[in-house]
Amino acid sequence: MPDDKPIGRCMAQLAMVMNLDKCIGCHTCSVTCKQAWTNRSGVEYVWFNNVETRPGQGYPRRYQDQERWRGGWVRTRGGRLRLKAGGRVRKLFTLFANPVLPHIRDYYEPWTYDYENLTTAPLSDDFPVAQPKSLISGEPMRVEWSANWDDNLGGGAEVCDGDPIIERIRREAEEKVRFQYEQAYMFYLPRICEHCLNPSCVASCPSGALYKRSEDGIVLVDQDRCRGWRMCVTGCPYKKVYFNHRTGKAEKCTFCYPRVEVGLPTVCSETCVGRLRYIGLVLYDADRVGAAASVADEKDLYQAQLDVLLDPSDPRVIAAARRDGIPDDWLDAARRSPVHALIKDYRVALPLHPEFRTMPMVWYVPPLSPIVDALTDTGHDGEDVDNLFGAVDTLRIPIEYLAELFTAGDPDPVRLVLRRLSAMRSYMRAVNLGDPPDERVAEAVGMTGHELTSLYRLLAVAKYHDRYVIPTAYEEQGRQLEETGCSLDFEGGPGMYGSGPFGEASGRPVPVSVETFHALKERQTTSGLADPQEPGARVNLLNWDGKGRPEGLFPPEPPHPEEKP
Repeated sequence: MPDDKPIGRCMAQLAMVMNLDKCIGCHTCSVTCKQAWTNRSGVEYVWFNNVETRPGQGYPRRYQDQERWRGGWVRTRGGRLRLKAGGRVRKLFTLFANPVLPHIRDYYEPWTYDYENLTTAPLSDDFPVAQPKSLISGEPMRVEWSANWDDNLGGGAEVCDGDPIIERIRREAEEKVRFQYEQAYMFYLPRICEHCLNPSCVASCPSGALYKRSEDGIVLVDQDRCRGWRMCVTGCPYKKVYFNHRTGKAEKCTFCYPRVEVGLPTVCSETCVGRLRYIGLVLYDADRVGAAASVADEKDLYQAQLDVLLDPSDPRVIAAARRDGIPDDWLDAARRSPVHALIKDYRVALPLHPEFRTMPMVWYVPPLSPIVDALTDTGHDGEDVDNLFGAVDTLRIPIEYLAELFTAGDPDPVRLVLRRLSAMRSYMRAVNLGDPPDERVAEAVGMTGHELTSLYRLLAVAKYHDRYVIPTAYEEQGRQLEETGCSLDFEGGPGMYGSGPFGEASGRPVPVSVETFHALKERQTTSGLADPQEPGARVNLLNWDGKGRPEGLFPPEPPHPEEKP
């Protein structure tokens, strides 16, 4: 930002970057998140984290089509923002019958199997079957859709024809996307709540139940205030707010706040097989968010969001942060943040659908690997910078598709990111082979050789504490984390554990569902393994830091047969 630009209210935001080159679509992040947060009645269909195959329809089906779902913000002729779903008057008239909601079939009707039939079926000439039955109605059903139904079908016309981005590209250039087997190409896109700087879900809630935490920017739902109007589901353009039909409350990704408050990464990050996620702190000027989100041209939204982020090494920013109550250890974390480096310094991470004007804070490094594979398959040197630069514009899936995902249709920032990733690969190949690196490779993408080396270390070989730089909560707030109960627990209401008058998902929670602040902080810094038998070293998926063996996470090892003499 210019030196003469005054700094307004300085705030901190926890953000995430995902390197799509490393995602293998294993869904481990989805499963562990499911086990930690939504493994209970009423939210069987809810996936705070899901992995989509692109091109594809996404989850819920065609969630990106805001002409249908009316999520996010739109800019009025006067230059102001209003909710696409309408303001207070419109919400008042539709308070008890919100018409703009995904149907359960747009998510999927959760099911189980009639396993009992396998053991109780009478003797017959035919094998008994475990027929699927709905977890909502209990009736037999036919499985036709689910959260990852498009998995690995990125080149199939029957699913990709429903991709809203493909529809937009086809209207502009019919020949740009062809669903032919020899031209098939796909990549995986993990998604969580974006924890936006300008969240439309928060603005949509009539009861004020959704709120953005001032200390770290995490967007949460106050279960005591939620009245089940479901306006937040409509307002979220990413459809990452869900309705629990058992409790009548809205639920969403919490960014694993009990973990990050003690410096541990989210469950999805901790268990990611590809180590593609980065978590860190960014500083931003809260007074400039409204103006940045309401720029006239959608293609300027990416740059406008970059301009809102502040340089944590700038003395003026440090002074403003201290003025606004941000402690020094958080400022140090912001200076070491891998997220800030990937977003602002190297500019290789891009936001998801900035045209929704919510200013999302989960960013993505677009995939480059298929370019290298395509060059190698045709007999060319897949690491030569000239070959890579030339291949960037000849992707089997066009740059326009990536631009529609990450830069509101502007291909230039995407092209620059892919060229920088290509330059990094070519430059580091020379380094690893012992050849003198060509500094012209770095200069061609506006970087230095040192910056390319640092980018390589961050994207390819970063260690645990380089990928996750998470400041802990203030010491005086630690007591609030002790004996933490369920987020759905309130007087006379439902909870996550035990049994109550409303079935398996009701009743009071068991105590100590999350470790105390001090105990977990000690475990995070120790090199020893936790003993689950010790009360101070409880282990479960929500607070697992990799130092222990959560009960039930792995199958028991079979006994070793006795060795023969």
